Amino acid sequence: MIRIILALIGLLLVAAGALYLYSPPKSLDVLNDLFPGDPGVERVASGARFMPGPDGKLDVWAQPAAMSHRRSVVVFFYGGAWVKGRRGDYGFVGKAYAARGFVVVIPDYRKVPGVRFPAYVEDGAAAVRWTRDNIARFGGDPDRILLAGHSAGGYIALMLALDQRYLVRAGVNPASIRGVAGLAGAYNFYPFTSARAIAAMGNAADPRQTQPITFARRDAPPLWLATGTADTDVEPRNAITLAAREAALGNRTTILREYPGLTHDDLIMAVSRPFRTKAPVLDESIAFFQHYVGQPVGR
Repeated sequence: MIRIILALIGLLLVAAGALYLYSPPKSLDVLNDLFPGDPGVERVASGARFMPGPDGKLDVWAQPAAMSHRRSVVVFFYGGAWVKGRRGDYGFVGKAYAARGFVVVIPDYRKVPGVRFPAYVEDGAAAVRWTRDNIARFGGDPDRILLAGHSAGGYIALMLALDQRYLVRAGVNPASIRGVAGLAGAYNFYPFTSARAIAAMGNAADPRQTQPITFARRDAPPLWLATGTADTDVEPRNAITLAAREAALGNRTTILREYPGLTHDDLIMAVSRPFRTKAPVLDESIAFFQHYVGQPVGR
């Protein structure tokens, strides 16, 4: 029996390795479910529509047993250089944060080349609007919304937090955003040097309007900016320069977290159960969120 179990685990690991070549996030999701932990979490909404079109759907993860309490909400935007990504590949993120007391929303958004800037930021604002209007049905507190994202998703989260126009146009009070965690996000990358950045942002009449750092301000919501020192995809200077700009403006709620030796992908890998020993990304981002939103109402 033990041999059979080991053989099955081996086959699953091989399958996950093959899947990594097709979709690294999906392989993390598959591997995540092979390891114990994150109990009591379910996808309580699958494919809920927040805007028209094939990319206008989102998933909600929560602990059904605790939905009688109003819990803080994390809206997580996945990465993929604005050209790829699927909410269904990021169940491991939903489970990780929901198991620790949050209600988690993971939306899709439109991609390049079908759209260009600022469409995906506008989609993010629409997802936040849906969250504000609907999350109470799933035990979430619409007055305690947190944003998070990895890579291009971190860009979307920071643009929404810093350039208030997107949320205002979507009918959302920017003050409802209580904190933001950016994992290896792109915040200060103009002039554009990569083909993907040019494809995503090159149409902008004023390219500086595409940069989160342009909208740094003293009254920004609390920011947790995480970067790996070995990140060659989105260089650490993105987080470092934004944190420095916020500090220069007098913002005292911005935290820069540099993880020695970690790469771009390591930061999101560290949220998945098999790889949490890489770095305390999950624990530290949760501690940051909890500092600013407290405990669930009703506990």
